[in-house]
Amino acid sequence: MTSFAQTLRSFQSGAISREALFTDIEQRLSSKGVDETWLLTTLEREQGRLSLPQEIFDAVKQRIVEAADRNMEKMARTADIEGNHHPATNELDDDLNRTQLATSFFNAKDTPEISDSKAGSSKPSVTREEAPNRSIKGIGDILNDRFILEERVGSGGMSTVYRALDRRKLEADDRDPYVAVKILNVEFSAHPDSLIALQREAKKCQRLAHPNIVRAYDFDRDGTTVFMTMEYLSGHSLAQMLRRPDFNGMSCDEAMPIVEGMANALSFAHKNGIVHADFKPANVILTDDGQIKVIDFGIARAFQLPDQGDMEATRFDPGSLGALTPTYASPEMLEHGEPDPRDDVYALACICYELFTGRHPFGRRQAVEARDGGLTPEWKKVLTRKQWKALRAALEFERDKRTPSVEMFQNNMRPDCSKKPRMALVASVVVTALLVGFFVVRYSDNSELSFPFGAMNADRNNTTIANSSTISDPEPNVELQSAESVLPAESLKTPTPGAGESDATKADRASFSSLLVDDINKDPEPVSPPELKLAPVMSVLEAYPCSALTARLDGGTVNVYGFLNQSVSVKALTSKLSRIPGVTAVNTDITALTDMMCDVVELYRPYWVLNRDKALGTSIEPVKQTSDFAAGEPLIVKVTTPPFSSYINVDYYTLDGNVVHMLPSKRAKANQAPANYTALLGDLDQWVVSEPFGTELVVLLTTPESLFPALRKEYESASEYLVALKDQLSRIDDESKSDSITTDFLLINTRE
Repeated sequence: MTSFAQTLRSFQSGAISREALFTDIEQRLSSKGVDETWLLTTLEREQGRLSLPQEIFDAVKQRIVEAADRNMEKMARTADIEGNHHPATNELDDDLNRTQLATSFFNAKDTPEISDSKAGSSKPSVTREEAPNRSIKGIGDILNDRFILEERVGSGGMSTVYRALDRRKLEADDRDPYVAVKILNVEFSAHPDSLIALQREAKKCQRLAHPNIVRAYDFDRDGTTVFMTMEYLSGHSLAQMLRRPDFNGMSCDEAMPIVEGMANALSFAHKNGIVHADFKPANVILTDDGQIKVIDFGIARAFQLPDQGDMEATRFDPGSLGALTPTYASPEMLEHGEPDPRDDVYALACICYELFTGRHPFGRRQAVEARDGGLTPEWKKVLTRKQWKALRAALEFERDKRTPSVEMFQNNMRPDCSKKPRMALVASVVVTALLVGFFVVRYSDNSELSFPFGAMNADRNNTTIANSSTISDPEPNVELQSAESVLPAESLKTPTPGAGESDATKADRASFSSLLVDDINKDPEPVSPPELKLAPVMSVLEAYPCSALTARLDGGTVNVYGFLNQSVSVKALTSKLSRIPGVTAVNTDITALTDMMCDVVELYRPYWVLNRDKALGTSIEPVKQTSDFAAGEPLIVKVTTPPFSSYINVDYYTLDGNVVHMLPSKRAKANQAPANYTALLGDLDQWVVSEPFGTELVVLLTTPESLFPALRKEYESASEYLVALKDQLSRIDDESKSDSITTDFLLINTRE
């Protein structure tokens, strides 16, 4: 038979059914020599790790306690009948003691009296007074004549946590007389260093005074019971949420507040020289009032800061008590390496991946097992490219390659949801370059340029999204400005009279003050609507990943155009914009993007926005009047350059995950162009449409200098090219002094 812990884990993972779980329990309870105390202790420990459904936990607990009660009654009757002639007195004593301990596990003060098996008397063979080390406190017990244990609220590998009524607070008429009491479990309270463990934890928690970390009050002991008192939190653990059968991940807006709270807590602890060392979903509490609290620094170990020489905490390692949760532990933790903040970075990344996707990045395998097996996390669509890169770096198995700090990981995760793109990046490039001939150029009044080009473009009229309510909306978290924040701050304050006040100022003050007078005989003067600003509009647009959007204002009307992921409802976007103070109407001209195009658009987006907002004129469009192309049909497009000399780059991103470099390429190496020129690219046989068919993307990119020192392969992996392209664009951005990188997108529909 497998171990009881393994059976519980198999049930939680879905490997066995509820019926199979209870069948296994009944078999264990009916076996000879069953240790109910051990079963209960194991159940408590695994509940802390697995967060079994509460009804399952309660049902399993009830079966074990009932079995213990039955065994106690049976053994008591046997002892009374057989008296001193019982053939297995020592064995009976052991069973009796073990069973009584089991029944006192949850309700110690109601332990029934058991007749002495040796003398046959009514005197209890084992009482709480005679064997205090054989039981732990439970519901209804009182610690130090002060803390009344009322409800078990959680448990972990080291301890059980209760909600307790503090009599001292009650006497002082405290509005919140409840505290959380953490009691070390049986196996740990017997450990010679258990008191040191709890003392260390209390000391660490008292040092960590932070809104996202549970407050620790004190530690104490009652006989052999070692406990700590803490702030009581009403809510549920993150583990309970993640283990719900219907949990399949969260949206960016829902997940990021939790990510921020966890990261803030860990970052603060690290700055104070503390590594949590057992960070897991069960140690994150989502309170009823919306707070994120990190708990249980029970095996936290101090790491030495550069300016600290006191390593007192490392003299005793609470991790030696065996409470480490391996599912979220870094390889270094599992291999007993020195504590480091990057251990918490790994655990945090595991939890964040699970938050967004609903799955552990390595299928709940330990880090060492995942590393040795060559496992890698899977990129889920809910993760944007930047978030994916942040998670991959934080999940590195080698510490030296892992993201060095929680703060860096937090910053890398944040921009995709709530942080505005760094538009300053696009405003830093210098103008250079001339057109050299590889193709014939005619001026824009009637110019044509024969130029080889590949296949892909889309009719924006045909692919414009209607205001659809059938498509889901990721609801990016954007803080909209209120009417008050839009109005000038000075207009919201009553001017203070001054000696040098002008007549006009006094009149303004009088006018403003009159608005504050409650005159029932006078109708209030109409208040002008707030002036519409572009900033809050762009805040909404920039919050959407896989998009390239910009807007124009016409009075109170917002005109939005650009590209947006097809999974996003334009109706929902319009609704968000309509809630901005000053908006009276919203018009949209938006083209749908497939998921395949997200990485490409994310990289080019700031240069596209710059091109549109500054009306630089860079454009690419099909020569024919539609963006539909059939197999074998040549792709000929018209490109227009910006109002300065530049280098022209045209790339065709195909459905098979590759990119074809149209210009420059071996077929067309020269790619310099003068300012404000229009040219035709392609001819009847050089670039023709072929499979795979569907919606594909062509990108025109202009730069002030050549992108790469040598020609790239005409056909390569799009992901590899995007990495190299990002590096080059960053380099040009850093070296340039003006806005000289521009881009435009062209979607085409290809078919057989």
